[in-house]
Amino acid sequence: LLSSAQDHKLTVSGITTITCSGGSEGDSHTVRIINSGIATVGFSTFFLFPSGADPSMPTADGAISLISFTVHRVGAAGTQLLAGASVNYS
Repeated sequence: LLSSAQDHKLTVSGITTITCSGGSEGDSHTVRIINSGIATVGFSTFFLFPSGADPSMPTADGAISLISFTVHRVGAAGTQLLAGASVNYS
């Protein structure tokens, strides 16, 4: 849920799909992802990356990644998040 918080920390394991709801057009957010054990991370179709495809996320235990996004559109026609990824800080 995109509340007033602009930074979201997620500790993930196993197979995880990141999605979101709410928010307002123009809001900027970051998601810090920390793998706990082996993790496969994917993203809902709300996330639009410049390459047109999800980034290749690290699977190793302890890997840290950062996803930044801006809410582009919210409404009946769908939510769009313009996203960028910095992966594998570990």
